[in-house]
Amino acid sequence: MSDKQVYDATHIQVLEGLEAVRKRPSMYIGSTDGRGLHHLVYEVVDNSIDEALAGFCSRIDVTLNLNGSVTVLDNGRGIPIDPHPHYKKSALEVVMTILHAGGKFDKNTYKVSGGLHGVGVSVVNGLSEWLEVEVRREGKIYFQRYTRGISTGPVKEIGTAEETGTKVTFMPDSSIFETMEFQYDILFNRLQELAFLNKGITISLKDLRGPEEQENIFSYEGGIVAFVEYLNKKKAVLHEKPIYFERQKDDMTVEIAMQYTGAYMENVHSFANNINTYEGGTHIIGFKTALTRVANDYIKTNKLTKDDTKLSGEDIREGLCAIISVKLMEPQFEGQTKTKLGNSEVKGIVDSMVTDGLSEYFEENPKVAGIIIEKALLAKKARDAAKKARELTRRKNALEVSTLPGKLADCSEKDASRCELYLVEGDSAGGSAKQGRDRAFQAILPFRGKILNVEKARLTKILKNNEIIALITALGTGISEDFTLENARYHKVIIMTDADVDGAHIRTLLLTFFFRYMQPLINAGYVYIAQPPLYRVKKGKKEDHYVYTDREKDRILKDIGIKGTTVQRYKGLGEMNPEQLWETTMNPQTRTLLQVTLDDAIRADEIFRILMGDEVEPRRNFIEKHAKEVVELDI
Repeated sequence: MSDKQVYDATHIQVLEGLEAVRKRPSMYIGSTDGRGLHHLVYEVVDNSIDEALAGFCSRIDVTLNLNGSVTVLDNGRGIPIDPHPHYKKSALEVVMTILHAGGKFDKNTYKVSGGLHGVGVSVVNGLSEWLEVEVRREGKIYFQRYTRGISTGPVKEIGTAEETGTKVTFMPDSSIFETMEFQYDILFNRLQELAFLNKGITISLKDLRGPEEQENIFSYEGGIVAFVEYLNKKKAVLHEKPIYFERQKDDMTVEIAMQYTGAYMENVHSFANNINTYEGGTHIIGFKTALTRVANDYIKTNKLTKDDTKLSGEDIREGLCAIISVKLMEPQFEGQTKTKLGNSEVKGIVDSMVTDGLSEYFEENPKVAGIIIEKALLAKKARDAAKKARELTRRKNALEVSTLPGKLADCSEKDASRCELYLVEGDSAGGSAKQGRDRAFQAILPFRGKILNVEKARLTKILKNNEIIALITALGTGISEDFTLENARYHKVIIMTDADVDGAHIRTLLLTFFFRYMQPLINAGYVYIAQPPLYRVKKGKKEDHYVYTDREKDRILKDIGIKGTTVQRYKGLGEMNPEQLWETTMNPQTRTLLQVTLDDAIRADEIFRILMGDEVEPRRNFIEKHAKEVVELDI
């Protein structure tokens, strides 16, 4: 028998301690890219948030240190340091080095525990080059250091302290993570969100890495009411103060804040134990069901219409901004990304709470109720008109090609998972793309000019736009409440525009449309942005160099020398012949694609509103604030 056929006990590998975490890090933090890197901070902060939820912590300080490490300090009780009865070593070392060890598994210690993966600080320790922890407890300061998850010595006493708390400083392991640079804005958004969701707690974020220190402090006594007000700043609100409900039952707390604006889009976000449940769940179902019922009951009771008009959920949610936050002992998450709440008992509690609270609010505030209902009835009229237009864009079968738009050059492959759709700016570039593509699996849909800005239009107007109708029909998914991901005819939708300001604008218009009306397409990872080159650099008869930035062009010219070298600047995709476009931008073997993701839906919503909405001042402020970050601007 050959060695390859032998399978015995020697082949069974046991990973001790945190070896499993280091061997398969993505199983514990999702990925080893920037998302996974920032998740390390969230895991440590979540420990402090758990202390806050239990009533023992009021302040959390996060610091990005000059050397690339991160420090998280809280004023909680401090991790216990006394010997653990089972492991016969300090409880601190047990928490830091053993998976699934911690107070959150004891219902008497923490009634509610945050964190998406819930893997704890031990995983952070295992994925760090080094980690140091200080515990202030019982009048003393204790310290322990770890290298790649292994303690370098016992817990030792290093001083005295009047206050209590835990301080964790860690350096991510560069041999594990693809990037080591923490993004201030990403941490800013998450920590601000946590401060909104946990009223009364103060969270600070300080960055010591730049030429000037940067610090923000988040503290919101109003909690999710302040969250709604923040999301609606600069919007025309229909009532001054947000509507707020709170209810506690057993070990569950439910909070809802809501406010109507003059906008056409709804802006509803849900959370469970501080986790953004952007896939929805039972809390959202309960909220939406009750909201629609209360509105229709109010119309009927007060005889606001002459007939038996009934609002749909979409009607009553037009212009609504709402935060639904539930905190419960044992959340059950489901869905592809584990961000959908499945606890059945939550639906009834939320439904009952909204029914009682909103009915009472409408009775006590008839003027506001009338404004909200009037807006919903207008939305219904627009929706009825849009329904007829939308039916024109539906397809009976995802593979039926008879109704496809004439400008679409489709591919021959019928397996959607292998098909790509390029959205190309202009007929000239569309012609090059059609000639240069692989017809087997690549389809081309050219756009003439800029599509409609959907941020400023109701669905009725949107569905009269020929470019948008062509896009919806080509994709086969439908839009809005009719969207069905399974009907997608392509699993890669690639936006390919010129590398200039107009191209960037068209790209933003398309992304705004996908975000507002086909968001599941982004969530599924189907939307991409092509990366065409800016320059073609050639020296004599040598091989062409395709260059994507001015910095890269300067480096290549320095390497090969300027004498005799020709540099061609591509002002548009149409300037490339089909072979060049294939080689640089469409060939799966050589191209670069950027996948569009929604790591922060709330921030994305705000950005689209600022850049594409009616208000000029927020857009001007945004541009002034971020202008210095734009290194290269091609006009």
